[in-house]
Amino acid sequence: MTNSNETKKTDAIKVIIVEDFKLTRVGLRCALNSNPDIDVVAESEDATEGIKFIERNKPNVVLMDLGLPGMNGIEAMQKIREFSNDIKIIALTSHDREEEVIAALSSGANAYCLKDIDPQKLADVIRDVSSGVCWIDPVVAQLALNSLPKIDNPGFLPNKSQSEGRVPLTEREYEVLKHLVTGKSNTEIAKELIVSVHTAKAHVCSILQKMCVNDRVQAAVKAVKEGMV
Repeated sequence: MTNSNETKKTDAIKVIIVEDFKLTRVGLRCALNSNPDIDVVAESEDATEGIKFIERNKPNVVLMDLGLPGMNGIEAMQKIREFSNDIKIIALTSHDREEEVIAALSSGANAYCLKDIDPQKLADVIRDVSSGVCWIDPVVAQLALNSLPKIDNPGFLPNKSQSEGRVPLTEREYEVLKHLVTGKSNTEIAKELIVSVHTAKAHVCSILQKMCVNDRVQAAVKAVKEGMV
């Protein structure tokens, strides 16, 4: 395990990387530490040591690879959740198989990112996740949706007008919901709609409240199931 030797940034988002490939760890650390509000405080090549360090330091966000030697990333997430629900976990992996996506989300991951994600996008995901937002790569999100149980009677699903009657979203909130379903972060939604990130976040919070769901993943699933988008 290697502690970061760089000067820690005041009030920055503390991140720990658990990844067995050194080159990947170095690349992630350099890319993320270029952001003044993100501080990679430590990195580990295996889950057992990583968990010990996480217990001691309680970072804001953990980047967790799934294919680790020994204890894998799914098991590590479960261990972390035994002592903390506050630490945010981002599954960062090249695995996009349905069973692994579901296993990671069920084991406490707050986000699921594929390793080909753009570094700046990853930084945005870290910011959003640290503030309580859930995020799933759009490709992976489709896999998660495909895993939902099929409804025998398709006529049970309301059409859009019926959904609108039950969930009174504003026109702007419907715009935000469409972007949310495609996996866009608050920052990306703000850019698309030419509003502040604070405003985009406020719209998302309002949507979650009106749809009676706990996070944006549940909102996306409900929106698709009920034909709202």
